[in-house]
Amino acid sequence: MQLHALPKITEKRLRRVGRGHGSGRNKTSGRGTKGQKARRDIPLNFEGGALSITKRLPFLRGKGKNKTLKKSFFGINVSRLNSLPAKTVVDSGVLVKHNIISARKAKNSNIKILGAGKLSVQLVIKLPVSAGAQKKIEKLGGAVEK
Repeated sequence: MQLHALPKITEKRLRRVGRGHGSGRNKTSGRGTKGQKARRDIPLNFEGGALSITKRLPFLRGKGKNKTLKKSFFGINVSRLNSLPAKTVVDSGVLVKHNIISARKAKNSNIKILGAGKLSVQLVIKLPVSAGAQKKIEKLGGAVEK
């Protein structure tokens, strides 16, 4: 075997500290001198003995603090409903089927029909509706069911 024919090693070996005089790292074993870091491992969240940040911050108490469980509102203008066929009963399932709203949004948010834009199709709505949208729907002969 010749030196130029040896395979190349791309990774360096980890430094093994604390293995005595034969390792080439005698006395302090490559850990410096004294102190906490020379003696043992320290957790990443250690803050020098001070009260940890999780204990320093106040508790989130009271109504409405858990935002992950709260449903958000999602407004859909009446102009987006023009793609639906006439006399369709509009609910969240129909909106998902016709790609007006995603299935995830329909599940995680409260949908409300808003009055911006022009409506040209007669529909039956089974969702919460703004006053302006209700006027436009009923003007065309549609209905709003609650």
